[in-house]
Amino acid sequence: MLACTGIENIDEAITLLEQNNWDLVAAINGVIPQENGILQSEYGGETLQGPAYGPTSHSTAASSASSSSSAFRHVVPSRQIVERQPRMLDFRVEYRDRNVDVVLEDSSTVGDIKHILENELQIPASKMLLKGWKTGDVDDSTVLKTLHLPKNNSLYVLTPDLPPPSSSHSGALQESLNQNFMLIITHREVQREYNLNFSGSSTIQEVKRNVYDLTSIPVRHQLWEGWPPSATDDSMTLAVSGVSFPCHRLTVGRRSSPVQTREQSEEQCTDVHMVSDSDGDDFEDATEFGVDDGEMFGVASSALRKSPMMPENAENEGDALLQFTAEFSSRYGDCHPVYFIGSLEAAFQEAFYGKARDRKLLAIYLHHDESVLTNVFCSQMLCAESIVSYLSQNFITWAWDMTKEANRARFLTMCTRHFGSVVAQTIRTQKTDQFPLFLIIMGKRSSNEVLNVIQGNTTVDELMMRLMAAMEIFSAQQQEDIKDEDEREARENVKREQDEAYRISLEADRAKREAQEREMAEQFRLEQIRKEQEEEREAIRLSLEQSLPPEPKEESTESVSKLRIRTPSGEFFERRFLASSKLQVVFDFVASKGYPWEEYKLLGTFPRRDVTQLDPNKSLLEVKLYPQETLFLEAKE
Repeated sequence: MLACTGIENIDEAITLLEQNNWDLVAAINGVIPQENGILQSEYGGETLQGPAYGPTSHSTAASSASSSSSAFRHVVPSRQIVERQPRMLDFRVEYRDRNVDVVLEDSSTVGDIKHILENELQIPASKMLLKGWKTGDVDDSTVLKTLHLPKNNSLYVLTPDLPPPSSSHSGALQESLNQNFMLIITHREVQREYNLNFSGSSTIQEVKRNVYDLTSIPVRHQLWEGWPPSATDDSMTLAVSGVSFPCHRLTVGRRSSPVQTREQSEEQCTDVHMVSDSDGDDFEDATEFGVDDGEMFGVASSALRKSPMMPENAENEGDALLQFTAEFSSRYGDCHPVYFIGSLEAAFQEAFYGKARDRKLLAIYLHHDESVLTNVFCSQMLCAESIVSYLSQNFITWAWDMTKEANRARFLTMCTRHFGSVVAQTIRTQKTDQFPLFLIIMGKRSSNEVLNVIQGNTTVDELMMRLMAAMEIFSAQQQEDIKDEDEREARENVKREQDEAYRISLEADRAKREAQEREMAEQFRLEQIRKEQEEEREAIRLSLEQSLPPEPKEESTESVSKLRIRTPSGEFFERRFLASSKLQVVFDFVASKGYPWEEYKLLGTFPRRDVTQLDPNKSLLEVKLYPQETLFLEAKE
């Protein structure tokens, strides 16, 4: 017990064992997660364990070998007595229009899930009904292992005791969440004051964790004064906790209780923490990097640094990155990675949301000027031509300066939003001398996955090896995405071709229908014209027929001419005319029978002549159509 936990007080160790019914493993795990945490491997669903780093060269080599096969490992004390490999369970919990992903050991309870959801959804755990279990009755004390669950599970939350959110209340709450609160925190023991800016969406737990980074007082040992009476739960956000806006004063000190109860330990350990597979205590000797002690500890470089890498409280991330790039170039030369200028969201868009063939990994470089490793890491490794070339070809590189507390808090907020509290807690627990950090991020369909966290105590070869290992994982995923994208594009192309063929068919049918309609309209128009012409011709014929003089009788005393006319169809018709009648009367008679003289000519037989060419005002006697004559009609050409 003493060797594993480092607790030198025998009475305290015995108390812990009694609280855990003399279960050594449970007692050790009740203490260790506060310091080291548990980390789930990003390559599979199980927790990886390996030897801790030691100060000897042998352990350093072992760490290099293990880092190539996994991005993270379970950090345990070097003198671990009992090893265990807990099974990790994934839960997707749905509440109204939100989905929350939770990863826990199967030794956790249902109440642990509710505690995490309480932080994420801002709903008291006592008001939640967690549904979707495939087994019988489940309560908050039920251990997940006893439910025999699969690795991936889907649950949903009901809150029957809570009213549905109103639009006005939601608007006011959203406005409060977007406000920035200034917390003026006094450290009682050293009489030092800190001015910290937090957004309204930050929780009281996040404030306490940030104070731990500043004062080294663990959250469980912090004794606070000044919180409003309404701030009863660490999962509450500042917006709803009742703190004064825009400034609120608090005082923090160290709690004197030496023994931690089992319940306090479990409360602190309900979240799943992540740590990288390097330990800040075992960085190599500076002589391996070819620098002297003065350079290793930043004596010479710190004297030359005129300005910070990044302005504190910079409103625009793009402007902050411009200054970071300029300052980095002035310190370490122009041969360095090309840093993406823009917000972290914009870097995500550039790296993850293009076509599958164009996607890249995202490398996030976290700088810290106060780390003894920073100068060596930047000048000897990050600026190495092989590293610069490999990053430019395969990565989008984004950087941030963690030196200033405000910038650190801002990045942790971004990290929580984009990667979740697990990764944010990993970075929060890193000590200054473990910086700089290099995060390798791969975009996936539903979330962004952290493949690797590389600390500053590494070599060029090991850094390149880790980058290449991450690239192998990414390439396999990219090939699957390319295949899916090609299949989707092929389906869309087929659909577009079918739609285009259908459109062309519709246009052809419409054109054919319009041509038929035009043809029918033309036929109708011609038919109308023909009918009008026939009606006009019939009217003329009737008019001529009525205007003809009466036919003289055979016994008439006047001279009568008898004309016999043959039609083109072979029919004959006869009529008597007075010899004194004009030739026009004969033309009118022929027209009244349907043969107008404009279209037909009247021909004589002996001699053959065209009567229609004669003067129509002459009499029949004058044109020698007396006493009788046979004529025939012929159509004019």
